[in-house]
Amino acid sequence: MRDFASQVTGVAALAEPVRRQLYLFVVGQDDAVSRDRAAAGVGIERHTAKFHLDRLVRDGLLETESRQLGDRRGPGAGRPTKLYRRTALEVSIALPERAYDLAAGLLAQAIDDCVRDGTPVLTALQRAASGAGASLAARLRETSGVADDAASDPPSAPDPLGLACRALAASGYEPRLRDATIALANCPFHTLARDHTALVCGMNLSLIGALAERLGDGLEARLDPAPGRCCVVVSKR
Repeated sequence: MRDFASQVTGVAALAEPVRRQLYLFVVGQDDAVSRDRAAAGVGIERHTAKFHLDRLVRDGLLETESRQLGDRRGPGAGRPTKLYRRTALEVSIALPERAYDLAAGLLAQAIDDCVRDGTPVLTALQRAASGAGASLAARLRETSGVADDAASDPPSAPDPLGLACRALAASGYEPRLRDATIALANCPFHTLARDHTALVCGMNLSLIGALAERLGDGLEARLDPAPGRCCVVVSKR
C-alpha cells in the first residue's frame, strides 16, 4: 500500500484543471495515446501536454511505453513514439482513514472457507482476521529488525506497547497510549461497524488481538466500546 503522502500527491495532481482533463482523456481511450493525440484531444499545445503528462507519470497516475506507430518498420520508420496509459495503481483518500478493502477481503476469505470446507462463517472470519493481524505484526517486526523471540529476551526487547502503537498507527487506528492502555481514536471500519456492530467488532477484535499477541508477551486486546473511538483497546495483562 502506498503511504499517506504518496496517496495525497496522486490525488492532488488532479486538482489542476488541465492535468485532470488530460488524465481523463488518456484513461478514456482504448489504447495508450501519444502526446500529440492527448494535446489535440484536450485542445492545448503539445509542450503543455508534455509537462502535465510527465507530471502524471511522476505522481504515479500514468505510465509510459515506447512503440512504433503505423505499419512502417525498419530503417526510415522513425523513432518509436512515447505513449501514455493509466497505471494499475489504485489511489484513494479517506479522512479519517478507512480500510473497507481490508474488511471486504477478510469477509470474502471467510465466505470462501465456509463454502470450501463448511467452516462456520463467524469462525472463518475470526480466523481470517487473526491471520491478518499476525501478518501486520510480522511485517512490523521485519521492518523494525525485531526478532520473533524478542519479547523473551528482556535486555533487547522493545516496548511492546510502543510496537503496538506503531503497528496500529500504520493501519489507521490513531492509537492513544495512556496509563499502559492503548485507546484507538479511529475505527477504519466505521460505517460497517455502525451497521453490523457485532460482526465487524468481533472481526476487529480478532485482528487486533492477534497483532497484540505477536508483538509482546502480556499484551491483550479486549472490547471496551465508548463514544468517539474504536470498540477495541489494548493493554498489558
